[in-house]
Amino acid sequence: MKHRPGAEELLFLPLGGTGEIGMNLNLYGHDGRWLMVDLGVTFADASLPGVDVLMPDPAFIEERRDNLAGLVLTHAHEDHIGAVGHLWPRLRCPIYATAFTATMLYPKLVEAGIQNEVELIEVPMSGCFSVGPFEIELITLTHSIPEPNALVIRTPAGSVLHTGDWKLDPEPLVGDNFDEAALRALADENILAMVCDSTNAMVDGDSGSEAEVRSSLMELIGGLKNRVAVACFASNVARLETVFKVAEAHGRRVALAGRSMRRVYQAARDCGYLQGLAPPIDDEHVDYLPREEVLLLCTGSQGEPRSALWRIANDDNPRVKLEPGDAVVFSSRIIPGNDISIFKLQNRLVQEGIEIITDDDHFIHVSGHPAREELTQMYQWVRPRIAVPVHGEPRHLAEHARLARTCQVPEQVVGQNGTLIRLAPGPAKIVDHVPSGRLALDGNRLMDLNSEVLRGRKKMAFNGAAVVTLVIGADNLFQGEPMITASGLLDLPDEADKLALICEGVRQALKSLSPAARRDDEAVKDKARGTVRQAFKRMLGKRPVTEVHLVRLH
Repeated sequence: MKHRPGAEELLFLPLGGTGEIGMNLNLYGHDGRWLMVDLGVTFADASLPGVDVLMPDPAFIEERRDNLAGLVLTHAHEDHIGAVGHLWPRLRCPIYATAFTATMLYPKLVEAGIQNEVELIEVPMSGCFSVGPFEIELITLTHSIPEPNALVIRTPAGSVLHTGDWKLDPEPLVGDNFDEAALRALADENILAMVCDSTNAMVDGDSGSEAEVRSSLMELIGGLKNRVAVACFASNVARLETVFKVAEAHGRRVALAGRSMRRVYQAARDCGYLQGLAPPIDDEHVDYLPREEVLLLCTGSQGEPRSALWRIANDDNPRVKLEPGDAVVFSSRIIPGNDISIFKLQNRLVQEGIEIITDDDHFIHVSGHPAREELTQMYQWVRPRIAVPVHGEPRHLAEHARLARTCQVPEQVVGQNGTLIRLAPGPAKIVDHVPSGRLALDGNRLMDLNSEVLRGRKKMAFNGAAVVTLVIGADNLFQGEPMITASGLLDLPDEADKLALICEGVRQALKSLSPAARRDDEAVKDKARGTVRQAFKRMLGKRPVTEVHLVRLH
């Protein structure tokens, strides 16, 4: 089979997460086998109506799944584990994860109905294990979620450090600190390549510490009156602990608002985190407490329409309300693409007399990804021969490669999804490009992004849709008047006259057909469809997606 890795080869192939941020799927090939690292999702934007989630197309490795040794998950963020429940049935390989990641993954397997089929192997922090011909060592790092791991992937052809998502946080607050000794030891091992996070490669300095955020939030919330809501990423367990600590220090009780907030809280507790804190109160009891004694911990920092904070802002939460004089603290960054929905949410809150506080106003958030000083430090510790930037847009990857050069890394390879990179033997280089793409989760089914269904829906979203119903009798004559339904085009009944004109235009156009053409279903449909589209173009400047239903009576 083409692209079968040789016994002397070490290959790297990203199918998601390179040239973009999110939707990670990485493959390593050696001695006839493949190792998958992460299998995540990204979130769709308004250009795909009805689609919430996108994931990488695994067709390449699906065709080779007999040679897929296993899937190793670096950590529990959605862009690294979110596609597992949807795509595992196409792969059917063992999955390796640490305790917290496995705890976060398991409900997804249950939801997909595959929890009894998946071999989910829990591995310890700093653990070592074998997956086919690959020897794996976990190295603890820090990130905005518990238990982020770098992977040292060792083969006879060479060893790779796959960093996953990381930062160098001297005080992460929750979980172990980064294992500097293990990272420094790699310099003596002649690491072949480092496949590394590029998210903040254009950001000077360092990413900052969760401990600094805790101090700042402690001061900020201590000066706020009335009810306070903090919106943050639910997966940032250190930030969750900070909110509980702040509440305790200022005589407030925490209520969790949002399903994912409650789910992460419970998963963290099950894995030994968030201990020694006052338990949260049920959100239905919030109204029984004085406003100055409440601190809400909410989902919705990205303006998600069904999130807890969005529903609260739009008075659609039966249990929790905010009133004039209350405050909302957005303890998060704006993910590119979410700007419009976030500003809409913030404007709604301001209209209701609620104070909003963002990282433009106060120091209330730090990134979970390494800035340039941290990247430089990592290169100085590990000293790889090859730098392979991933987890970034093209501009991030290019800047990361330039930084690696300044760190005296001899080789840099900048690829994209579908780029097959030979790391060994010989100099690293791109040797081929394989098909890669995206799948859309449309309701409960997966569809190719270029499917006719999604293309048609996009057309309907911009141009509306029309359905024409025609009846032809046994005498080959049209019966009655054409019936037209126009969705997203006309404001009925005010524009009924326009619809009547279009119906008359269709009737006249069909009347001109020859007897032979009337016996041809496709000729009749084409005539009606063209007439309707031309009429709407003339009247409204729109060419709607148009379907014709033709009924023949015998």
